[in-house]
Amino acid sequence: MEDEQQQQPWRVLEFYSGIGGMRYSAMKAGVNAKMVEAFDINDLANDVYQHNFAHRPFQGNIQTLTAADLDRYQANVWLLSPPCQPYTRQGLQKQSADARASSFLTILDIIPQLVLPPVMIFVENVVGFETSDTHQMMVKLLEENQFVTQEFILSPLQFGVPYSRPRYFCLAKRKPSSFCNPEFNGQLIRVPELLYDCKTSTSYEMLQTCLPIERFLEFGNSTKNTSSDEGSLDQYFVPSSLSERWGSAMDIVYPDSKRCCCFTKSYYRYVKGTGSLLATVMPTVRDKTSLEDLRLRYFTPREVSNLHSFPEEFGFPEHVTLRQRYALLGNSLSVAVVAPLLRYLFSDP
Repeated sequence: MEDEQQQQPWRVLEFYSGIGGMRYSAMKAGVNAKMVEAFDINDLANDVYQHNFAHRPFQGNIQTLTAADLDRYQANVWLLSPPCQPYTRQGLQKQSADARASSFLTILDIIPQLVLPPVMIFVENVVGFETSDTHQMMVKLLEENQFVTQEFILSPLQFGVPYSRPRYFCLAKRKPSSFCNPEFNGQLIRVPELLYDCKTSTSYEMLQTCLPIERFLEFGNSTKNTSSDEGSLDQYFVPSSLSERWGSAMDIVYPDSKRCCCFTKSYYRYVKGTGSLLATVMPTVRDKTSLEDLRLRYFTPREVSNLHSFPEEFGFPEHVTLRQRYALLGNSLSVAVVAPLLRYLFSDP
């Protein structure tokens, strides 16, 4: 029976599907999986998902789903990236008391009622989730339903991508299924080495050195009025008025930098704490050059997509505005991190 299951594609449900980061990660991981259905309440995110995958996710409140509804999909894998706002440092940190946490808890509560419960579960969220009461409830429910778990906090920086975006991940398998490294069951792991010990041809040593940012740029360090899918490059330059006001709060990087800050959903709307800005003029002495001389610009949505390790073919429908593109990307995930985690999750000992 187990051999038959391995030959048949795993049937996957993708909750909080957003713009398709989980689906791209599964594709990059090369796992034998079929996305049976995706779920997201965001109309615009569903437009982007449909644009790229020719399938529109189920749009509605997933709290209305019943055990019978989920059993009908005959899915054996759940991928979930629930709302992070209840757990962010900048938020109110209401955790399970936040209304945005309720849909995730509702979905978990359905598991004991299922005739066909999932064999594997994957959860992604912000750092901080691991200390929340929602996390405690999740782990308790998974243990009660015969799941073993391994948890990770990892960043793209650990996978050769010059992008600081640490995130929490929970991988769960229902007994008798087990992980390749069962000695790490119930542990929170902060290094990715063990992901490459289990039937994989990828060498972790090859990924340890971060590539420079210039490898992820759409325009290089051009200052010319170049055009792209997102329009003229001119619209990405930071006005001098913003530089004068917020210069001390800006995180400035260069094409040869090997690290940039996490892009949030407020990137391009706000300068402070929303993501790095790129210097398009390389100064002789970096710390003593005026901000105006650096010709600072925002990273384009295509470049943010590249740093999220989305494939080249990923794109947005024309009606999605520039600010909306940044917001959707800010709510997405890193394919460079999630793909090896999924490959590890789907691997047999």
